[in-house]
Amino acid sequence: MTTVTGESTTDGGVLGRPLDSREDPQLLRGEAVYVADIDLPGTAHMAILGSPVAHAKILSIETKAAEQLPGVLKVATAADFTDVMPLPCIWIPGGVESHFPPHPYGLPGARPVLTGDTVRHVGDPIAVVVAETPRQAAAALAAISVEYEPLPVVTRADEALAEGAPQLHEAVPGNLNAYWTCGDKDRTDAAIARAEVTVELDLVNQRTINSPIEPRGAVGDYNAATGEYTLYASTQGPHNHRFLLSALVLGIPFNKLRVIAPTVGGSFGTKGYLYPDMALVLLLSKALGRPVKWVDTRTGLMNSTVQGRDHRQHVTLAGTRDGRITAVRCTSYANLGAYPSTIGPGVATALMGRSITGMYEVEAAFCEVYAAFTNTVSLGAQRGSGRAEAAFLMERLVDRYAAEIGMDPAEVRRRNLVPKEKFPYDNGLGWTYDSGNYAPNFERALELAGYADLPARKAAARARGKRLGAGIATYVAICGVGPSTRMSKEGMLGGTWESANIRVHPTGEVAVTVGSASTGQSHGTVFAMVAADELGIDPAQVQVYEGDTLKAPYGQGTYGSRSYSMAAPAVALTARKIKAKLVKAGAVFLGVPEDRVVYENGGVHEAGNPENAKTFSELAMAMWYGWGLPPEIEPALDETTHFDPPDFNYPFGTHVAVVEIDELTGETEVVDYTAVDDAGNIGNPKIVDGQIEGSIVHGLGQALMEAAEYDENGILVSSDLTAYALPRAADVPFFTLDRTVTPSPHNPLGAKGAGEIATVPPAAAVVNAVVDALADLGVTHIDMPLTPEKVWRVLEGGDR
Repeated sequence: MTTVTGESTTDGGVLGRPLDSREDPQLLRGEAVYVADIDLPGTAHMAILGSPVAHAKILSIETKAAEQLPGVLKVATAADFTDVMPLPCIWIPGGVESHFPPHPYGLPGARPVLTGDTVRHVGDPIAVVVAETPRQAAAALAAISVEYEPLPVVTRADEALAEGAPQLHEAVPGNLNAYWTCGDKDRTDAAIARAEVTVELDLVNQRTINSPIEPRGAVGDYNAATGEYTLYASTQGPHNHRFLLSALVLGIPFNKLRVIAPTVGGSFGTKGYLYPDMALVLLLSKALGRPVKWVDTRTGLMNSTVQGRDHRQHVTLAGTRDGRITAVRCTSYANLGAYPSTIGPGVATALMGRSITGMYEVEAAFCEVYAAFTNTVSLGAQRGSGRAEAAFLMERLVDRYAAEIGMDPAEVRRRNLVPKEKFPYDNGLGWTYDSGNYAPNFERALELAGYADLPARKAAARARGKRLGAGIATYVAICGVGPSTRMSKEGMLGGTWESANIRVHPTGEVAVTVGSASTGQSHGTVFAMVAADELGIDPAQVQVYEGDTLKAPYGQGTYGSRSYSMAAPAVALTARKIKAKLVKAGAVFLGVPEDRVVYENGGVHEAGNPENAKTFSELAMAMWYGWGLPPEIEPALDETTHFDPPDFNYPFGTHVAVVEIDELTGETEVVDYTAVDDAGNIGNPKIVDGQIEGSIVHGLGQALMEAAEYDENGILVSSDLTAYALPRAADVPFFTLDRTVTPSPHNPLGAKGAGEIATVPPAAAVVNAVVDALADLGVTHIDMPLTPEKVWRVLEGGDR
């Protein structure tokens, strides 16, 4: 069973209590409203024609037959949208020369809303149909005739950079978006050259497909009377999408676009991006004078929504014979896909490269990334993006190093953990870890996993025809994306602060409105808890609003495990402004000096005289009336905060996987999984535990079964759930969870990111465990995913 024995952070208030998620009942009853549920009066339905080939010139497009089919309202191609700007890329590799398709505003360009000359991946959108029904729109797609002139295809980043490789973009010579580095190359190379021991690995961190329960969707509604557009979209950043679409794609006034995110059925990073469908439904709604709706299919999602991971790496670790790591070096080829996604280049460079040393004190480190374009779906964030790839390479290297020097992998890690007294810690690659106490976290994981008993368990498993192995993986995950100035140095073309507004109604009820946007993280529960804890009231008095740019203050959205360490501090600071105002006003209402006013349990009272008091509801009504307030105190309670932290936060943890391999079939079963994570102070442990469990399963999927497979023609052969395996309940064990608590000094809650951190180590832990189980056969590495066939072939002495 799942066991949680970590330290509680509650001080008797609301935070730290495992409250049920208030969002769950409507989700479980099927009452939540998703984009697919939005049916405005007169809605027409859009379908998108994606290219069936990966690389080709478009010689002609014939749409007349489709236009004449029943119910068809409009067929459009790129020629109909010549005045629409391409989608921009807003995170470029910082500090280095980079090459992108152009954008009229001098920004890096990405893709056009429809492709008119050259398609560059299967699924590249080339035409749209709008019809009265979804079936009629889909039927019309089949009637569009396109003539292609095939071009050579390349799907691997390293091959795309080779001399003579097929070229994707005229503005990007040699397909190289950027050559990006961090760390000290000369120092690292010198340390490797003089090391007592070096180990090297060639790693493939395979491309994977984000698979949220809800595919993407969009509804556009243009109001001709006001000239206003409304976009309903499954987005994790409605405010960002409002700005990007209005100013940089459509060229319309910012005030003329409203973006609404209804219930979003998961994202894992995919729904923070600009996609052509968002602009198309708005443009076509204006053209037709009625709402236009588009909802993707599962196969459509797999051929159009950003994909994750996809690094090919050569990595080296140097150290001493007594287990001290002295240097780490990585050369990585990152596959950006056919077009730069909204933030894809930053994901492939900084988030990975600056994270490669993890929890270890390493004297010299260097990482270089060649970010390249290929004929595949664009690369983007996937839960734990960059950090997961970094942890995988480091943790695999540590196990290889331990085997080389004949030392237990746990002991090697123990000897290299960053000591507590060295925080804040500069990792030499660009990150300064805010706080950490790694050793207790590490030892707790080994204890809960029964690491000392593993030799006996291995022997017992062999007697049953099974091979048992254990794998350890530690991690540090940069989270809480901000501060804005720091992100600008990483190449982010925009701010990364967060905002919150609190209004206290005359009845004493509280409205919290945040710029963040939930994709399933129970914001409505947790942000209510934060406000209630600060104000000393019942969370039931607090209602949370988000996801509508007309109602919410501007905010950056949810990504990078930032909601509780960015938006929640904004809520807390705003609540403190409310309290401070009530103390000032309380002096008036109580007839005492301000320094005699005590704010406690939601009300104010005179120090030493609790009978002279006002409750929260009484204060709310008094402030609403505004009677007797001096000029320096405004009536009503309505405050806003924009929170920009001094630096990132750095959660960390240790995971231990125990696997059993069937010697006859090669099937790998994860029989035990222990995770001890540290996300600073926890707001709602029940919600965090759910995030941790989901994150682990995500990581196990990559380790054991998930892979986006392209053939030599650039066809995605794993384009539906019959060919792309996802973990199910029967594929994972019950988890043993625990936590340590090391508060972050960078926000008033002491919080660190939690939503994706447990996706970072599982792939490394599982591969380490499988290699451990097969070590007596001379196995030193197997590329993911570790399918039964692949493991069976290794058992039979085949390829690894």
